[in-house]
Amino acid sequence: MQEAAKSSRRTLSGASCLYAARALRDFGDSFVAILLPAYLLALGFTPFKVGVLATASLLGSAGLTIAAGLLGARFGYRQLLLIAACLMVATGFAFATFHDYAVLLAIAFAGTINPSAGNVSVFVPLEHAALARESGDADRTRMFARYSLAGALAAAVGSLVAGAPELLQPLGLDRLAAMQAMFVLYGLLGVIGRVLYARLPRRAVAPDAHAPAALGPSRKIVFKLAALFSLDAFAGGFVVQSLLALWLFQRFHLSLAEAGVFFFGAGLLAALSYPVAARLSRRIGLVNTMVFTHIPSSIALMLAALAPTLTTVLALLLVRAALSQMDVPTRSSYVMAVVTTSERAAAASFTSVPRSLASAVSPALAGALFAASYSAWPLLICGTLKIVYDLLLLAQFRHIRPPEERRLRGV
Repeated sequence: MQEAAKSSRRTLSGASCLYAARALRDFGDSFVAILLPAYLLALGFTPFKVGVLATASLLGSAGLTIAAGLLGARFGYRQLLLIAACLMVATGFAFATFHDYAVLLAIAFAGTINPSAGNVSVFVPLEHAALARESGDADRTRMFARYSLAGALAAAVGSLVAGAPELLQPLGLDRLAAMQAMFVLYGLLGVIGRVLYARLPRRAVAPDAHAPAALGPSRKIVFKLAALFSLDAFAGGFVVQSLLALWLFQRFHLSLAEAGVFFFGAGLLAALSYPVAARLSRRIGLVNTMVFTHIPSSIALMLAALAPTLTTVLALLLVRAALSQMDVPTRSSYVMAVVTTSERAAAASFTSVPRSLASAVSPALAGALFAASYSAWPLLICGTLKIVYDLLLLAQFRHIRPPEERRLRGV
């Protein structure tokens, strides 16, 4: 009985640390994703160079995620998360210090700067595997929803904070200096994140930990999911948060403060959608929840690209925000559910890396379209490809159910 109570306390502590670390990281990623294009434009770089830097960042994230997948079994998730937190500290301070584009490009590639506000990151597969280890089938989707909720609420607040450089200007603080201070804050968040990761339970490394992460009986399922998730990520790369902010800056001359307020509202709606997604998935299933919330959000994005007024555009983007992220906890839970326990680390890595690579290509293409004055095309391409992804996911996986759904239907 005492051992069970101790185990329960350790589980709660581990999950709570992961929730808190996700919240801090998404808070930082959120204001950085909005600040990044404004900061680079203030330094004199073109929209195309903004897109290229976003691509470099996502490519670097893919490389880090591959390394995490190969080394995870050998060193454990806790150790790799501690290293990643140190890299976050170095990235924030380096971005605040250097102004040369080539140097910033290298830092973006090797560091943790995230133009997609948390969707693609070396932290994500490590945290997913660690969280799945803390939960059972019945609680898995609920725990992933709480994990996503913590991040989304923090990201919404981070969006508001992105307007700080403009709000501080009346006090005499230089706008560029204020932006640099925000990158220092991002680095300091990495310090706190490291403290949280250090509180994760130490776990013994498996005897076969020297072997690289590999897939077994679930290989075919994981490869299919990875291919589909890559299509989704490639589509999403056309409208990562930094580029969506750039589009609003250029088309409607939105200020940093106004953009921060908008992204706060969008982030809040996304956050509220996560517990709704967990409840909905219990009724209609994980795959159906992913698909039938995603398609309307893509339609709203495409309508926003063609809408003539700022009010209409923002309203449609808020509708999209309320629906587009409901697949996040359900997708994470589904991947962890349809593979064996021993394959979870590899599955998290194999489904994350192709997403990172695919999403790294499209920001540069979007930047080129912006530079050529085809500003609506990235949004239209994103919406169209995401609908194709949803239909393919439904066709391929509607009959492959996680354990809790099979038990509910008596399968």
